[in-house]
Amino acid sequence: MPAGLAAPAGGRPVAPAVLRRLMPPLLAALMLSAGPAAAAYEVEVDAPKPIKEILQDHLDLSRYRTRDDISPDQFNYMVETVGEQVRQFTSTEGYFDPQTTTKVDGSGDERTVHITVELGARTVIRAVDVGVTGPAASQSPERIAEIRAKWGLPVAAPFRQADWDKAKEDALVALQSNTYYGARLTGSQARIEPDEHAADLSARFASGPAYSMGPLMISGLRRYPEQIIRNVNPLYEGEPYRVERLLEFQRAIQNQPYFSNVQIDLGEQETTEDGKIADTNPDRVAAPKVDMSADKVTVPVYVRVREYPVNRLSSGVGYTTDTGAQVEGRYSYYNLFNRAWVFDSQARIEQKRQYVFGEIAMPPDSRTYRNSAYASYERTIDLESTDLTSLRTGLKRSRSRENYDTTISLDYYYDNLQPFGEANQLSRALVPAFAWTRRDVDNLVFPRRGNVISTQVGVAAKHIMSDETFFRLYGRIRQYVPVGKRDLVLARLELGADITNGDVTKIPASLRFRAGGTDSIRGYGYQSIGTRNGASVLPAKYLATGSLEYQYWFLHDWGAAIFWDVGTATDNLTGVKLYNGVGIGARWRSPVGPVKLDVGYGIQQKQFRPHIALGVAF
Repeated sequence: MPAGLAAPAGGRPVAPAVLRRLMPPLLAALMLSAGPAAAAYEVEVDAPKPIKEILQDHLDLSRYRTRDDISPDQFNYMVETVGEQVRQFTSTEGYFDPQTTTKVDGSGDERTVHITVELGARTVIRAVDVGVTGPAASQSPERIAEIRAKWGLPVAAPFRQADWDKAKEDALVALQSNTYYGARLTGSQARIEPDEHAADLSARFASGPAYSMGPLMISGLRRYPEQIIRNVNPLYEGEPYRVERLLEFQRAIQNQPYFSNVQIDLGEQETTEDGKIADTNPDRVAAPKVDMSADKVTVPVYVRVREYPVNRLSSGVGYTTDTGAQVEGRYSYYNLFNRAWVFDSQARIEQKRQYVFGEIAMPPDSRTYRNSAYASYERTIDLESTDLTSLRTGLKRSRSRENYDTTISLDYYYDNLQPFGEANQLSRALVPAFAWTRRDVDNLVFPRRGNVISTQVGVAAKHIMSDETFFRLYGRIRQYVPVGKRDLVLARLELGADITNGDVTKIPASLRFRAGGTDSIRGYGYQSIGTRNGASVLPAKYLATGSLEYQYWFLHDWGAAIFWDVGTATDNLTGVKLYNGVGIGARWRSPVGPVKLDVGYGIQQKQFRPHIALGVAF
């Protein structure tokens, strides 16, 4: 036994586990009180991965190897006890009987400690016993069977401490996330048989009562009425508790422009002496007393919000090869007329486009619809030898839900299209329209699976504040298909049509179609595909574009892409000319969103063209 350490009274040696707990303070004390210090030393570990990495990072010999104040006694003690430390670390990976050999070469500041570890046979799971008591045993046997089927450490799997902890945690979360909010782990044991290299696992869970959701209890509001939150609430009283439904409610509130933070839970519960569940949520809201039975309970849903300041200003910069560098600013006021109406304004200046937008929107009604009035001004400059000034104003009624957006609108367009060397084309239209979007993706910012579908339908009648009668259709779908663990295939289809028997130039140019550019057909200029008119390319009646792209992600945030784009914009469906573009690109999942850098080759135009899209908000 090294100097400075003594056996407890009675002569019994300190147990290894106790010694391990005592080592850090004792070793620190020795470092302060020991005699002459020796120089640093080197450590070489010979062991299979990932054990080698664990030992290199966590063995005391490794951790203190750069210290130059280690005394000979301290150094010798770490060498003598390294086998016990190795056993403790390897046991977390299922190796309970490693053979450790330690050799010290050299002396003084030339010492090297060689540690060789032979792991032996790994312990594997021999038996698993997962039990659930409480109401779930009779109410939800299928869920208990599912938890057992999805148990994360099954028979024949290698034992790892991290996997053992995660298996218990996952099983508990599975219970707590659906109906049995108060479930808890009541006992667990991993019985290891080193001689047989086997582990027998048992875990016991108490489900607690089945929870259903009661009335809303809202706190944190200062300026806005509770009705805003109640109107977007998808829950109903008596509904069985599911964490997914609470998260859906939370997202519905966060989608409103008023709140910077939202927390939703059922509050903390505890059991009273008579075995019933008592409501112990802090008195931050006035919660009604609820008489709860042992098998089923109905509890309030607590909603705590933090409001944004009434004024909000944001800005950003960006660049795209389509319209050049851009700078934008946005100002919002969230309590117009002290009625929680929202005034929202936005201005964006790009090299080839300027855009100004203003809107006044009411809070969501009892069906979660928001009514608003808006106006916008947009001007594009020298796009394929055309200038376009577009004024737009209207009324709309829109609803945004978990995966769906729906908008009914009445829009008035007034456009002035100026082809180079030609007379201006003035056009106007009053368009009742319907728009629908569905998002079914695994991640809204960086999707790998699912699709996004957008559709629009509108109509205009000549002489009713419109210069021509037409029926407008537009649709777009993006499909994401994962390949392996990181890669994906992205497919896109876009279709549009202005159906009319009249003069197409009487339809506002902003309601017609052009193709080409970063998000259309790469390898061609932005909106360079349409109806040729002298030096200008005018928007057309019909649009069709498609794309296939394979993304190879060699790192989590960095990838490469190859793509093929095809499509056209035309006034005549007879003898349609299709434009093809192929190319390669780079992808970066940046902290502010996806960044794309592509080089496309336009096959019909026989030219290369870069396509870059990035932006930063601040």
